[in-house]
Amino acid sequence: MATTPETYIKPKPEAEGGATAPAAKTEAAPGIERHDVKAVNAKDERTLYAERIAIHPKRARGLFRNLKWLVMGLTLGFYYLMPWVRWDRGPALPDQMFLIDFANQRLFFGPLEIWAQEFYYITGLLVLGALLMFLVTALAGRVWCGYSCPQTVWTDLFIAVERFIQGDRNARLRLQKAPWTFDKIWKISATHAIWLLISLLTGGALIFYFRDAPTLAQELFTGTAPYIAYVFLGVFTASTYLLGGLAREQVCIYMCPWPRIQGAMFDDHSMLVSYRGYRGEPRGPHKKNESWEGRGDCVDCKQCVVVCPMGIDIRDGAQLECIQCALCIDACNEIMDKLGRPRNLIAYDTFHNLKAAETGGSAPVQYIRARTILYSALLVAVLAVMTYGWMNRSELQLNVLRDRNPVFVRLSDGGIRNGYTVKILNKRHDTRSFKFSVEGLPADISAPKIDVVGFKENDPTIKVVPDNLRALRVYLSLSKADVAKLKSEATDLTFVATDLGDNSQTRRRTNFRSPEN
Repeated sequence: MATTPETYIKPKPEAEGGATAPAAKTEAAPGIERHDVKAVNAKDERTLYAERIAIHPKRARGLFRNLKWLVMGLTLGFYYLMPWVRWDRGPALPDQMFLIDFANQRLFFGPLEIWAQEFYYITGLLVLGALLMFLVTALAGRVWCGYSCPQTVWTDLFIAVERFIQGDRNARLRLQKAPWTFDKIWKISATHAIWLLISLLTGGALIFYFRDAPTLAQELFTGTAPYIAYVFLGVFTASTYLLGGLAREQVCIYMCPWPRIQGAMFDDHSMLVSYRGYRGEPRGPHKKNESWEGRGDCVDCKQCVVVCPMGIDIRDGAQLECIQCALCIDACNEIMDKLGRPRNLIAYDTFHNLKAAETGGSAPVQYIRARTILYSALLVAVLAVMTYGWMNRSELQLNVLRDRNPVFVRLSDGGIRNGYTVKILNKRHDTRSFKFSVEGLPADISAPKIDVVGFKENDPTIKVVPDNLRALRVYLSLSKADVAKLKSEATDLTFVATDLGDNSQTRRRTNFRSPEN
C-alpha cells in the first residue's frame, strides 16, 4: 500500500536480483516509489561467477527512449523490406535491389555490382565500418550497442512484446511468482508464440537476401524451395528466438567481444552516460518539506536500475555491462522533474568534466584530439583508396594460368608448345568479342602460333556473353628456330585481350617455358 506524502516508510531489505515484487510499496520521496531491486553485478558484490538474475526492465519515457523507438523502426523496416525493393538492371540481370547471388558469385546493391573476384571491396567496407565504430566510441561511447546493434534492436522488440502481453515490470514480476493458472499459461504462451513468429519472419527475411525474394517466398509456402533454404530458415529462426528472447543481456555480457575492446577506444574526454556523484551524493530518501541543503539530489529510488535492460546501477560508475542506451537518463530526468530539481543528474558527460566538477570547476568537451584525429584520418584514407579503386575498376578481368605438368611439349617438327588456361570475365551487360595476341618476346623471334581449343581457325574471335566468365584452353607454339634463340628456360611474355568493340586492351604477364639451350 502506498504511503501518504506526510509519512515515510523505511525501505525493506532489497530483494535478490529484482526477481521478486516488493510486499509493499515504499517511497523514496513523496509520490515517488522506491523499487526493491538489486543491481546485477553490483559494485560491492562482484564475483568471478554469478548465476543469471532475471531482468524485467520497466518502460522508460523520454528523449532517448523515443530515439531508440525511431532507430528500431528504421533498422527493422530496412531489414524486412529491403529484399522486396526492386531495381531494374536490364533483362539479363536480377531486379532485386540488394542480392547476394551465390549461384553467380556476385553481390548487387542498387547500381553497384561486386564480383567474387572483387571481394576486397567488402573487406574495405568492413574496415570502414570498424574505423567508424572506433571513432563514434571515442566520441560518445557504445552508441552502436545502445541503439543499432541487432542484438539490442531485437531484444528491445521482444521486451516490447512481453510488456504488451504481460504488462510492465511490476505486473511481470507478479506473473512470474504467480501459480500456473490459465491466465499465466496463456500470457506466457502468447508471448513465446509471438517471439517465434518474429524469429520466423527474421529468418525468412535473411534468406531472402540470397535469392529473389518473391520467388523464394512462393517456393517456401508451396514446399518446392531448396532444402538448404529450410535448413537456414530453421537455424536463423532458432538463433533469433534464443538470442533475442531467452539470452538477451547475456549475449552482451558474455558472448560479445566489443565490451572488452571498447575500454581501449574511449578516454577521459569521451562522452559517456554517467552519474554525477558530485550532485547526487550523499543520496537517500527525501521527506516532504525537507531541505535539500547538505544532501544530494539522488533519492535512491532506483528508477535508473529498473529501466536498465542490463540490470546494472549506473551509479556504480563505468561498467562492462553498460550499453550506453541512456534509458537511465530518461528515468532520472522524470524523477527530477517531479522533485523540482535540475535535470541531468545522470547525463552524457566526460570523466574529465566529472573530476573537475568535484572541485567546483568544469572542463569543456574536446572532440578534436589525437585519438579522434587518428581514427578520422584512417577513415578518410581507406575511403579514398576504395573510391580510387572503384573509379578505376576494370570491366574486364583476364587471368592466365600456365600448365605446370607438363611445363612444355616438344612437337614433331622440333618446336615447343606451352599450354595455358585463360579466363575472361566480362563485367558489362552486353556481349563482347575479343582477339588474343602476345607481346614481350625478343624482337628476333616470330609471333607464336595461337591455338584455342574448340576453334578450328587460327586467331579466332572469342565472344563472352554479358556478366559471365569464359574459360579457354590456349596453346602457344614456337618453331624450332625461334626456340634456339631463347636465352633462358623461362621467357617472359604478355597475353593481350583486345576488345573488338572499343579496341581497349587488357594484359596479363606470364612466361613461356622451354628446354635450356
